[in-house]
Amino acid sequence: MEKAPKSPRIPPKVTLRRLLSLARPELRTLLVGTFFLAIGSGMSLLYPQAMRMIIDEALGERNQALIDRAALGMTFILALQSLAVALRFYLFTTVGERVVTRLRQKLFASLMSQEVAFFDERKTGELTNRLASDTTVLQNTVSANISMVLRNGAQALGGIGMLFYTSPRLTLVMLAVVPAVAVGAVTYGRRVRKLAKEVQDALATSNEVAEESLSGVRTVRSFAAERNEVQRYQSAVEKAFELARNRIRQSSTFMAVASFSGFAAATAVLWYGGRLVLDNKLTVGGLTSFLVYSMFVAFALGALTELWADFMRASGAAERVFELLDRQPAIPISGGERPTSIQGRVELQEVRFSYPARPDVPVLQGIQLNIEPGEVVAIVGPSGAGKSTIAAMLGRLYDPEGGHILLDGMDLKTLDPEWLRQQIGVVAQEPLLFSSSIADNIRYGKVGASDAEVEAAARAANAHDFISRFPDGYKTLVGERGVQLSGGQKQRVAIARAVLKDPRLLILDEATSALDAESEHLVKDALDRLMKGRTTLIIAHRLSTVMDADRVMVLEGGKIVQSGSHSALMGQEGLYRRLVERQFVAA
Repeated sequence: MEKAPKSPRIPPKVTLRRLLSLARPELRTLLVGTFFLAIGSGMSLLYPQAMRMIIDEALGERNQALIDRAALGMTFILALQSLAVALRFYLFTTVGERVVTRLRQKLFASLMSQEVAFFDERKTGELTNRLASDTTVLQNTVSANISMVLRNGAQALGGIGMLFYTSPRLTLVMLAVVPAVAVGAVTYGRRVRKLAKEVQDALATSNEVAEESLSGVRTVRSFAAERNEVQRYQSAVEKAFELARNRIRQSSTFMAVASFSGFAAATAVLWYGGRLVLDNKLTVGGLTSFLVYSMFVAFALGALTELWADFMRASGAAERVFELLDRQPAIPISGGERPTSIQGRVELQEVRFSYPARPDVPVLQGIQLNIEPGEVVAIVGPSGAGKSTIAAMLGRLYDPEGGHILLDGMDLKTLDPEWLRQQIGVVAQEPLLFSSSIADNIRYGKVGASDAEVEAAARAANAHDFISRFPDGYKTLVGERGVQLSGGQKQRVAIARAVLKDPRLLILDEATSALDAESEHLVKDALDRLMKGRTTLIIAHRLSTVMDADRVMVLEGGKIVQSGSHSALMGQEGLYRRLVERQFVAA
């Protein structure tokens, strides 16, 4: 079987570039937001100049009219800045929501396109964590953080320009600390990126534990294992906490160093600026505006440092998201030939197979099997013999490692998988129903089917009577995985779904093995009607579902060891006869 190509590890620089590229479809909105950002940042740089004018005029010339004009100008600047900030926030935040929505859609589509073997090796909790948690981490990075980078970058550069304009000497004193902080920020960012990835992985593990426990709560309850599951979850969350605490410890250390450096620079500015004022080389208003500009620059650089750490944290989540987005499925969901008609002849030619998760354990070893159109063939054998594997391979959930599977003489690999699966109806031992109405679950077999078609399918499946007894009828909600219905009721809804699909090939995977006698009678009657005129593969343990088959294939150890009708096999010494006799003894 073809192996899915391993996704290459994405270097951090490529990841950062791709992070920013996520916002490219919203470029127009971002440009408008950037325009308002420029207005807001520009207005903030004018504010200290107004302060300088008021202070110098108040302490110097005592020009009240100039003070009034400066105050009025400050008010106008603040109003314009506030409006620009609000519009900038709205536009960038909306872009963030749009980007993360699009990212989740693409990620889910990518997940749904992967081959079944991919899900055999991944836990559901891990994948849902990628959809929920990792994409949320990226949300701010591609929207609000872009805004913050631009705003703080503009504020830092503009502030430094105004500092040089106000006092070049003081500016050089203040900037002496910047290179050291910048180097520290880069080093800190790399550490945070690694720690953030570890935290996200630990949270994903805890989500997997929670998902397993909640989805299997009936099993947990039946074994009185609630305390054990709580302890498992607590241990997983505690591990995530320890990793997060380590990240916080690193952040705290850097913040302390950065804070000390910033205030030390401010102290040096105050000391040297005070001397310049005493020497009449700088006015009090000039020193005040310089200090305000210094605060602007300090806050901007501090914010940029935090944003760099956020980008590094997002890079860890982005690597996992991009890994799934870039992964090419070994078996595509569409693409290939779509014949206009189908007879239903199935051939397995020397098929060999091992599950990708257990490549050293052979499941099928040279299976040779021909099923004629309209023929009913049953496959029996002990557990683990490979019966359900054959059924899965007919729907091309897996590809054989060796040999070929043909439909009407065409290799399944040449057919469009979507078209192929539309020709196959499956009724499993434990059918999966979605947490919607009975009608919606039946209509899953044919999207867009009318209510009359749904009811006709339910009648054919012996399901209409019990559905009609519900107060809400076909609108009755079945609950998660159909827990509101009995086993027999779920099975008949699944059969109605297959009836509505009207497949050419039918696979019954132990469809009656978990039912009581009365439910089995109703289900078997529905199945008999469903099988008429269709090529049918029955996988079963119960004799009642096998004895009417045209042929019975006996599978053991991944090989066909017997073949023939029920009566012919009962006349032979062999595995089939022993299986039947054991069933009678058990009964």
